This record gives sequence, structure tokens and C-alpha cells, in this order.
Amino acid sequence: MSANLLVELFVEELPPKALKKLGESFAAVLADSLKAQGLAAADAAVTSFASPRRLGVRVEGVAPKAADKAVQQKLMPVAVALTADGQATPALLKKLAALGAGPEVVPQLKRAPDGKAEALFWDSVQPGASLAQGLQKALDEALHRLPIPKVMTYQLADGWTDVKFVRPAHGLVALHGTEVVPVQALGLNAGRTTTGHRFEAAQPTVEIESADSYATQLREQGAVIAGFAERRAEISRQLKGAADALSLTPIDDEALLDEVTALVERPNVLTCAFEPEFLAVPQECLILTMKANQKYFPLLDAQGKLTRHFLVVSNIAPADASAVVQGNERVVRPRLADAKFFFDQDRKKTLESRLPGLAKVVYHGKLGSQGERTERVRAIAHAIVQQLSMATLPYTVEADDEFKVLDSKVRQAALLAKCDLLTDMVGEFPELQGIMGGYYARHEGLRDGVAIAIEDHYKPRFAGDALPRNHTGTVVALADKLETLVGLFGIGQLPTGDKDPFALRRHALGVIRILVEKNLPLELPDMLRAAQTTFGEFLADAKFKNKPSDVAHGVVSAETGYSVYDFIVDRMDGYFRELGFTAAEIQAVLTQDPTRLGDVPKRLEAVRAFAALPEAASLAAANKRVANILKKVEGERPTDVQTGLLKEAAEQALAAAIAEVQPAADRLFEQHDYTGSLKALAALKGPVDAFFDDVMVNAEDPQLRANRLALLGRLHAAMNRVADLSRLAS
Repeated sequence: MSANLLVELFVEELPPKALKKLGESFAAVLADSLKAQGLAAADAAVTSFASPRRLGVRVEGVAPKAADKAVQQKLMPVAVALTADGQATPALLKKLAALGAGPEVVPQLKRAPDGKAEALFWDSVQPGASLAQGLQKALDEALHRLPIPKVMTYQLADGWTDVKFVRPAHGLVALHGTEVVPVQALGLNAGRTTTGHRFEAAQPTVEIESADSYATQLREQGAVIAGFAERRAEISRQLKGAADALSLTPIDDEALLDEVTALVERPNVLTCAFEPEFLAVPQECLILTMKANQKYFPLLDAQGKLTRHFLVVSNIAPADASAVVQGNERVVRPRLADAKFFFDQDRKKTLESRLPGLAKVVYHGKLGSQGERTERVRAIAHAIVQQLSMATLPYTVEADDEFKVLDSKVRQAALLAKCDLLTDMVGEFPELQGIMGGYYARHEGLRDGVAIAIEDHYKPRFAGDALPRNHTGTVVALADKLETLVGLFGIGQLPTGDKDPFALRRHALGVIRILVEKNLPLELPDMLRAAQTTFGEFLADAKFKNKPSDVAHGVVSAETGYSVYDFIVDRMDGYFRELGFTAAEIQAVLTQDPTRLGDVPKRLEAVRAFAALPEAASLAAANKRVANILKKVEGERPTDVQTGLLKEAAEQALAAAIAEVQPAADRLFEQHDYTGSLKALAALKGPVDAFFDDVMVNAEDPQLRANRLALLGRLHAAMNRVADLSRLAS
């Protein structure tokens, strides 16, 4: 009879950051293997268990033996298998022997067409695997495919046999219902005995009665919540309860919650506190040290400010927890004291006084120091301000600013943006770069806009991160990302596969988000040229005279500019898909190589509005037809339409319609009213349909043919300024 199956591997403490994936993989692979072997139904419920010292899985409705399967197997061509008088050849007998059959099955073989020839097929019944066989295979596969971050080698009890696994294993449980399944793994034989909590268990070992009683027995007798998700939910519940008692909020950090869940088997949340004097340190420093080093949950007030209280997830629940609380408070104190010391020491030196030190920090062997990089970012940022000031669309900076004031702020922020890399605080916590620079800039009394820009110039740091908050930070952030992209592309340091050591994909997406979400009137090619020009000037400097000549050539080459542009545009496809646009809409716009990325959302909305028009399908199909015709034109395509050669009424009507519609569509395009521009094209439907119904484009008269191709070229140009409408054709 079918019964639920439980498998548990008991090990020494597993790496906490990997536990969730290890548990999910172990359960999924083992269950999938059982299903593939016919021992469990395809929709059988699977429950994963993962705690610091165990990986487990329960699969419902597992059969003691898989059903037998009828199998038809192709053997070989008849011409090879049988002699002229129909007798089995040695080749056929050898094949059958390999399959465990003898000459007696030859009369049972079937002949059937196989391509141009006939082949012999053997119908047989394949016995279903027993549970012991199937589970052994599934267990071996699950262990082999575990995403182990780093393998350990250890010896078994015999003192001779070496085993490689993530951590030494000490127990294996395999129960089908109430019966032990005789399987082995990592030198262990399966049984029904497991081990509970190190300190809290009611008894040292737990005898599991059945697959269904596993979780309950571990909780009640072993003091262990075996399920990762269940334990995580319990921690979340306790965190909220403890925070609510103080009218505070625990910091939201899913990764930290996962890691703490992987560190405890019986969570017990305790409230602790540190001395108020440490709150004078920037809260980012305190939060980071508590999370990264101690795995604590800082508590925030209603305004999001850090308080002196924090929560600890303990693995024990003594009647009097005061010793545990005091111990954690005592442990965190030196960490906070270190942070305060770093902060106090760093403020004794100005950011500007650290500038010379950047010359000693290598940025890249082929691209110079951080000091040289700072100068490049500063020059690129200056060029971006100039481009903003000359943009065809008005761009309004801060109310009390002119562009020369913005340029002054940008130059100062770009100059000082990397100086906090030399501070003690950032040396201890690299994640705080930029953030600490902002704090130190405010301490020095620098303009608030400059301090904000220094803090924000790395933004967006990750998907969903906020953008720079002011114009100064926006410009410096763009310059920083463009310098990185152009420089590293220029020396061939491109991402490959899933490897992106310099986070170039993130930098490209950051450029996209800033240009698009802030709707900046900047041309991406112009920005890239400014970055390349800046590199050219710096690489020509005497300080770079010992650099390989291929560095300068690679960074400033047109090929590098095109490559960076394509790399950024490629990232836009995924970005706009996440915003809900279709692949056809996105490709219709991106194939036109837009240079002002801030306009792309408007173009996409225009394409969507156009597609909803009743004329859209016909015009898109006609546009595709025109494109195909023009592609086939050999040599130079004629461009001038001669009115005198428009013989047919339909081509005269089309020429007149284009002459009437195109100026209005172009005017709306220049005003960036892309929706209006595309809607104006709807008036071309009738003349375009009539043209293709009544006019032969490839006329025998070469003059007529050239003139009609020129007319189609004009139509194609008029229709495709906003987007390639042929992409909308089904």
C-alpha cells in the first residue's frame, strides 16, 4: 500500500547562508526522482525540512513498488538483424543478450517502417523499481546535485574511508509509513533514530514512529522546528511581538531573516539595548555592524530612526534569560565602540586632505589610480552639465541655481566622492562608501547639495534602489557609471555569461534608470563621446606614457562607443518588460536606436496607443511589406520622387497624402508628442491600401520603378520615425 515517505540526513552545522537552497534542492531532486521512477504521483505533495543540523523531505503517497511498464525498443534495421532466409544474425543475438534476452524472443520481434527502411522492434515489460531501489537512486542523485558552496573531506568511523560532503553526516532516517527503508548514504545505514536540540531536547535521541509524526516528534521531544519556512514564520512572529511591545519596528532584511533562521533550531527572541551615547554615530554604521557581525535586528522608531534597542534570536529558551541578554549586550558593545572610534577619528581629517592618498590607490592596472579616475569622472560630469545647459528641451535646475552654479557643485562633489575610501569606517565597512562621505561632508560644512551628491553618486546600487536625490548627485552618478563602462569596455573587461566582476550590467541599468525615470534631455551617444574624449585626454597625458598603446586606442575607439551603447540598450529590453510593455512594443522602439533614453517611455506609450487604432494592423502590415521591398533593392536606392512620373491615380493619391500628413507628423515628433505623431499616420491607410491594390512597384520601365521605390522610401521614413511599425505586424 502507498504511504508517506520521510528521509532525513542528520549532519553537523550547515553553512547558514546556503541552508535554504540546500534544503530546497535536497527535497526537490529526491522527490522528482521518485516521481520520474513512478514511485510517486506527479502531483504528490512534497514537504521540505531544513535546520542547522538536518536536511529532510516528506513525500506523500509513495508506492512500495513502481508499476511495470510496457516498453517498445528499436533494435536495428531488418537488413542487419536477419539473414536472407529470416534467421537472426550474430549482431541481433548480441544486442538481445545485452538487453537480457535470448534467441527465444526472435519470433516475437516486430517489423515496422523506420524512415526509408524497416527495423525490428521488441515489445517487453520493464519491471517497476522497488522502493528501496528507487529511493537509493533518488537519494544518491539528491546528494550529488546539492548546491554545496564548499566540500569538506572527512573520515568515517573505520578511520580509513574518506567522504566528501558539505559537513560530516552522522545519521540517516528513511521511513515509508512506519517501516524503515534499507538505503545507504555517506557511509550511513538508514534507521529511525535522529537527534534533537543540543540543549533543549527532552531526551538525547528521538525514535521517529512514522513519516507523518516526524515534525511533531521533533518539536515535542527534540525541541526542534524542522521546517525552514515554519521556523522563519515563528521568528517573524516573535520579532513583531517583541517590537510591538516597545512600539518600535524591526529592520526589514529578508536575507538576515533567512540567515538567522538557518542558525537556530528553536528560536527565542530576546530584547536587548546598548548605551545611548552610541546613537551619535551614523545609524547606518551601527545597523551594519549589528546585522553583519552579530546577526541582530536593530529596532527603529516611527520616523525610521535607530533606537538603542535591538532584538536577538537565541537558540535556547532558559527560564531566566537575563544572562543571555546581558551576554549579547556585552558582545555588541565593543563593536559599537569600534564604530564610534572610527567615526571620531575620520572626522579629524577633511575629505579634501585625503585627495593625495587616492593617487596611491590602484583602480585598474591599465586605467590608473583612483585619483586619476576621480579627475576623469569630474571631467565627464562637467561635460554632462554642458550638455544639459544646451539641451533642446528645457531642463530646470534648482530654483536658486544657474548651470554655472550646478557645474561648481558637480565639480566639487565629483572631486570628493571617492575620498571616503581612505577613511577607517569605510575600510572596516566597504558597504558604507558614499554614505560616510556624505556624513563627513556635512560635518565639514560643505553645501548640502554636495554632501547629498557624494552620498548618492553610487545610486542606484541594486535593483529597486532609490535614484540620486538632486541634480548634482544625478550628474555625478551618470559620470561615474559612464567612466566605468567606457574604461572597462575599452580594455576588454566585458561580462561573460553569469560573470560580471565589475558589475557592468548594474552600471548600465543605473544609467538607464537615471535617464529614463528622471526624463533627462540627454543624448546617450553624446555622453559616451564625452567619456571617450576625456579618456583620450588623460591617456595622452605624460603620467600614462608607460601604459600600453592598445589601452588608449581601445578606450577611445568608435567600436568601444558602439559596444557600450549596444550594451546599455540591450539592458533596456528587460527593464521595460518589467514595466509591462510587450516584446513587440519594445523592439519596435529599440530597433530605431533611440539616442535620448528619457523619450523611450513616451515612444512605447505612443506605439501602444497606435496599436489600438483600427488602422494599425493594416498600416503595420503595409510597413512590413514596404521594408521587404526596399531591402531587395540592389545598389543605391533612389530618393527623389518626380511628380511627373506618378502615372497611376493611386500613386498620385499616396504622394499627396504623404505630402499632407508628413509635415504634421514631423512637427509633432519634434515636439516629442510621439502619440500624436503616430496617430497622424492613420490617415495614410486608405492611400497605402489603394497603392498596393492598383500599382505595380516593379514596373518594367526603370524610371517608373525607381520613382515608385523612392515614393515607398519616403513613406517608410515617414512611418518609422517614432518606432519600427512593422514589428507590430502579426
